[in-house]
Amino acid sequence: MAGAVIASALALTLLGVYLWVRVTRPGVESGRNAMPGRMVPLSQGLTHVQWHGHDDAPVLVCVHGLSTPSFVWGPLLPFLTGLGYRVLTYDLYGRGYSDRVPGRQTEAFFLTQLQDLLQAEGVTGPVTLMGYSMGGAISTAFAAKHPGRVSRLILLAPAGLGLTLGRFSDFVTRAPVIGDWMIEVLGARLMRQSYRSGDAADAVVDAITSRALDELTVAGTLRAILSAQRGILRDDQSGLHGSLAKRPVPILAVWGSLDAAIPLGSRDRLAGVNPSARHITLPDADHGLPYTHPARLAQEIGPPA
Repeated sequence: MAGAVIASALALTLLGVYLWVRVTRPGVESGRNAMPGRMVPLSQGLTHVQWHGHDDAPVLVCVHGLSTPSFVWGPLLPFLTGLGYRVLTYDLYGRGYSDRVPGRQTEAFFLTQLQDLLQAEGVTGPVTLMGYSMGGAISTAFAAKHPGRVSRLILLAPAGLGLTLGRFSDFVTRAPVIGDWMIEVLGARLMRQSYRSGDAADAVVDAITSRALDELTVAGTLRAILSAQRGILRDDQSGLHGSLAKRPVPILAVWGSLDAAIPLGSRDRLAGVNPSARHITLPDADHGLPYTHPARLAQEIGPPA
């Protein structure tokens, strides 16, 4: 009897902590008054969108990764617009200023958002599609299913062919109940280990890191991250890459030799299933490619064809 009472008390305490953490986190709406760009209503919720560059330039669509919203493209944007692109950036659901949409974040979930967005923004012709990390998996799936809408696919450390989450993220992904509690209560603190620590050595990197860590405290962000880890990030996309090998879609894949999240074995797998893909490996780069090596990336991307 005493054991049951203690267990019940512990369960109620854990539930109370979980609910308190969720209630006390700021909502995404609180930051929208000062946001750049605009909100676009789509079928699943509101999406934060920004356009960059000249209106009549060829369109390049950027899809960010698991936990760093569209501000991750900031250092790279001047180079892309300088090359002659009109760049569309947006926040995936559950990140940045976009709505925290309930439900599992699967391939279909993200493709619906991207398809809705292109339709809402009047983008009808083929585009250059660039995906970073999880955004690489989203972009790969979109290109495989709609090859006529993608003139070129650029993948920066793409997920879908191998991923190292880390012990905490791996555990909460596999634990359906305790994992949900842990991501809410402990996630913001423990996930800091996956970001490079700010040491003022690079002001741009430190600024991106600081904003990414702030994101983890917004209500619904950690749940979205966990949902994507249980959803699209568990997919093996070798079959999709194999289908793209049979399509006339040029692919540039850029990798960091020091990347702890996306191992270089992913590069080798992609080369095996799609020999026509072009690969660039940056010897001094980790997972932060868009903001640590923007000039080098722009050099490899080059102007619109």
